[in-house]
Amino acid sequence: MGLAFAPMTGQTFTTKWARRLATAAAPLFLAGCDMVVMNPTGDIARQQRDLILVATGLMLLVIVPVMTLIVVFALRYRKGKNPQAYDPGFTHSTRIELAVWSIPLIIIGILGAVTWVTTHKLDPFRPLDRISAGRPIPAGTKPLEIQVVAMDWKWLFIYPEQGIATVNELALPVDVPVRFTITATSQMNTFYAPTLAGMIYAMPGMQSMLHAVLNEPGDTWGYSGNYTGAGYTDMRFQLHGVDQAGFDRWVAQVKSSPEALSTERYITLDQPSEKVPVMHFGSVPKDTFQRAVNRCIAPGTLCKNEIMRIDAAKDGATHGDMTMAGDAHADMPPMDASH
Repeated sequence: MGLAFAPMTGQTFTTKWARRLATAAAPLFLAGCDMVVMNPTGDIARQQRDLILVATGLMLLVIVPVMTLIVVFALRYRKGKNPQAYDPGFTHSTRIELAVWSIPLIIIGILGAVTWVTTHKLDPFRPLDRISAGRPIPAGTKPLEIQVVAMDWKWLFIYPEQGIATVNELALPVDVPVRFTITATSQMNTFYAPTLAGMIYAMPGMQSMLHAVLNEPGDTWGYSGNYTGAGYTDMRFQLHGVDQAGFDRWVAQVKSSPEALSTERYITLDQPSEKVPVMHFGSVPKDTFQRAVNRCIAPGTLCKNEIMRIDAAKDGATHGDMTMAGDAHADMPPMDASH
């Protein structure tokens, strides 16, 4: 019985070559991607990038020789290449053991030391000691305070000193240290501005912190780095790096907004919503962020810190009563063991 081969149809042929062309063109499309992690505009992000490069280089000192030796050994010791080199009695080589264990241990030690130093140096709660390499922060410099609230699915930024608030837009003056205090309203999130600094968690009922500085003007994006449901993909904010004059103009523009971030407006804003546009609030109550942290935005809600204070007072009173009772019993005669 002969085998019949079906001729390739025009559609199949076209599809096959379309796939090949798409595969070949993929690097061209990827060439337009901006690797923002590798192109930071802030000093903290730049130091984090350098740590990534150092760690990658140290690991490649092991990976490259191992991958190379796989090919060398496969060629040199393949079957039939050199039968006389086969030694069935071989059990140990001190030189091989030293090479196999000492080099990785040295690299791990160096990597551990570098990571230990940079982990403490880049602690997000640690105030900055420089604007950039070779540029220490002048004495008496006060960081710009920005309060961040992660909502579903939007970012609220409060500028307490300027008395303004924005949604999904963050403007920073270049070469000015910034101190972010961060919280969330309903679920755990991650504040991530890759060109500025690394990720930091935002958690309901808790306050986190991040110190950073932007060294170059320009517009980039910030993201949510923790999956939080339906609107996660579009939970991003615009990050504007401007000079001091540009920042002052931006603040004046936001202040001119007639909308105020009142309690009622905050409660409405906190409702889950997707693809939220940029919003400006010309005024905001000073205690908004602290009430957000203590989960008492709604009128009549007891703040978490107040609940803790009441509980601590009750515990102290109970402990005091037990102490007084113990002192009273101390004056009583000892109990007869036979009873």
